[in-house]
Amino acid sequence: MIKTGNPVISIYTEMTPNPETMKFVANKLLYPGKSIDLPDASSAKPSPLAQELFTFPFIKSVFIASNFVTLTKTPETDDWHDVIPVIKQFLKEYLEEGKPVVNEDEVAVLKTESSNTVNADDDDVVKRIKEILENYVKPAVEMDGGAIQFKSYEDGKVNLLMQGSCSGCPSSMITLKAGIEGMMKRMIPEVKEVVAESE
Repeated sequence: MIKTGNPVISIYTEMTPNPETMKFVANKLLYPGKSIDLPDASSAKPSPLAQELFTFPFIKSVFIASNFVTLTKTPETDDWHDVIPVIKQFLKEYLEEGKPVVNEDEVAVLKTESSNTVNADDDDVVKRIKEILENYVKPAVEMDGGAIQFKSYEDGKVNLLMQGSCSGCPSSMITLKAGIEGMMKRMIPEVKEVVAESE
């Protein structure tokens, strides 16, 4: 008998460089080509999925990208192994039921000012910074369950926003200084320094 309806969803986990976060990868696109960082329950309005995830007492923040969700646990939660099976089962059932992941109308209301999308009014340096972030940085940090968004550029200083597993990660400063800052200084002589902000 052929079963119709929603496809069977499989979820697997990947460790991230940040011990407080875990990446839950689905065999389905959740938020194609985009990402959204929801640092706490009060910011979860744009995502029905995140709203439900925040009902788990051990979830501190939620980051949703193309085909994965990165969750940050509360410091009181000792071990991921205790909670991974519960989350995997929840995500599998949620996605198999075809429930909404992100409500674009709510995201539009938020209008976050940090984005790697090149705008017509960006100056040449900002365009080049965003292109480096999009082409070189994004694929690498997404593998680790995070995102780095452009925030601002002024007087040789680039401000970036750390999201998902990058936010609060012990190794993210090394990535930022040795990796991103080094690459930007080489490729864009105007860049003198790269600094990070967490949301």
